[in-house]
Amino acid sequence: MKKTVSKIIKQLSSEPKKMFLIDSIGALTTAFLLFVVLRIFNEYFGMPERILTYLSVIAVFFCIYSTTCFFVIKTNWTTFIKGISIANLLYCVLTIGLVIFYNPQLTTIGTAYFIGEIVIIIGLVCIELNVATEIKKIRRVKYKND
Repeated sequence: MKKTVSKIIKQLSSEPKKMFLIDSIGALTTAFLLFVVLRIFNEYFGMPERILTYLSVIAVFFCIYSTTCFFVIKTNWTTFIKGISIANLLYCVLTIGLVIFYNPQLTTIGTAYFIGEIVIIIGLVCIELNVATEIKKIRRVKYKND
């Protein structure tokens, strides 16, 4: 498992654009699930619809940010990767708070969904931060050799 993650980090460090593509697809998926699926089947999840709307709007902003970075950013990847990873981490903190606050209303499936989402996003954040660190190392070595 560790070797696989290391390979992923190494590959994404050599092609940091892909990090933003992955993040934007993830944010778009989250926005769709929250705004469409969880709202339609709300009785199975239990989170208030207005909260699902707010969370989906945040996810749309993250998608726009990552998509813009994918198409526009040509250098200084680390700053933007760290930016989205911190935003993702704050989203997880917000979601944890909402799960705690609305716990009496949430169903088991609802709680499982949000915990699963948090676990996936935290995994992504770890990869993003490692990719940013790796890019910095590569840049330092390249700069030192020039």
